[in-house]
Amino acid sequence: MQFGPREEKLRNIALTLLASALLFLSVTPSFAIDVRAAVLRVDYQTLLPLSRYDLKPDDLGFAGAALADQDNNTTGSFMGHTYETLQVSAPPEEADAALDRILGEGIRLIVILARAEDLLRLTDRAAEEGALVFNAQAPDMAIRDDACRANLLHTTYSYGMQADAVAQFAVWKKWTDWVLVHGSNPPDVALADAFRRAARKFGARIVEEREFEDTGGSRRTDSGHVMVQRQLPVFMQDLPDHDVIIAADETKYFAEYLPFHLWTPRPTLGSAGLRPIEIHGGHEAFGATQFQNRFEALSERYIQPLDYSTWIALRAVGEAVTRASTADPMGVRDYVISDQFELAAFAGSKVTFRDWNGQLRTPVMLYDGRLTVSISPQDGFLHQTSPLDTMGLDRPESQCTAFN
Repeated sequence: MQFGPREEKLRNIALTLLASALLFLSVTPSFAIDVRAAVLRVDYQTLLPLSRYDLKPDDLGFAGAALADQDNNTTGSFMGHTYETLQVSAPPEEADAALDRILGEGIRLIVILARAEDLLRLTDRAAEEGALVFNAQAPDMAIRDDACRANLLHTTYSYGMQADAVAQFAVWKKWTDWVLVHGSNPPDVALADAFRRAARKFGARIVEEREFEDTGGSRRTDSGHVMVQRQLPVFMQDLPDHDVIIAADETKYFAEYLPFHLWTPRPTLGSAGLRPIEIHGGHEAFGATQFQNRFEALSERYIQPLDYSTWIALRAVGEAVTRASTADPMGVRDYVISDQFELAAFAGSKVTFRDWNGQLRTPVMLYDGRLTVSISPQDGFLHQTSPLDTMGLDRPESQCTAFN
């Protein structure tokens, strides 16, 4: 068969590329790296959720780790890198011993799913052994502010990011008069503080606040929809003119009942109605369909936020190992907070870490229970560095000095 000059040139290029690929695959890399990580999940005794749909799966967080290992090993197989993640769960009173066992096995890259007070204690213990910790659960502002740690990175949203994302959407819709309804538990109060700050930041006005007291009980069986249908509308009577209800119910005690039990019908945002969320099973934009399919094939369920924040933490490790050729904890940390790091995360833009407090810089989905309604930052909310830094603690706002 005769080839013209153009065809001959293309044929030679193709053969060269094929030969290069075969040579690359046939050579055993001299820079093989075995990456061992761990996920430590602290399991707390909590009340059942209001809905059976929200029961926690046994592999919550761990399924995200398994998918991350699968993804990291796919890339690592071409470079001589292997990834293995140990999955450990423990009640709070056994968490320290569980961490010691992880450290005793020589693992220095650890994802922790725990409340802030336990997270900080475990992070300090990990620092004694030179370990890097990823926070995949705790939203508290202090651990990203004056209580930050040099060996602690955050892949889950802070309260500030959640509130700012909701506030931007409300202001973009010109819903600027808010009624803030919050629970009485400390996490509820902390989230309410973040909404107050967001209102000041973006020019909204809280026309009234009300506290819904947590009186205990099993909630689902002791009260149920019959009592709520009678009590909640009365609780929401006699409000001044307002555009929206902003709910701050981090402990998930009452907010889910709000949307259809208001005295005056208004949109509900925050902990019910339109909610900020890292990921949900219905999200398919930005190439997420294949991500969802792979997760569901692996776990036989829909993805949940803790799975996603765990996946991102371990994928960040994988990206650092691939690009910087190191699994050293501080080497990984230094790379992921550098300008060179970025990671595709199916959220509309590549995610990075803030180098002043270790928080993942990422878009925030706004979810109605079935669909992604919007993603913040919203159009028109500008920033000198990145629109993503309009949500959460910006550099001038943060009192974290551990990364200096």
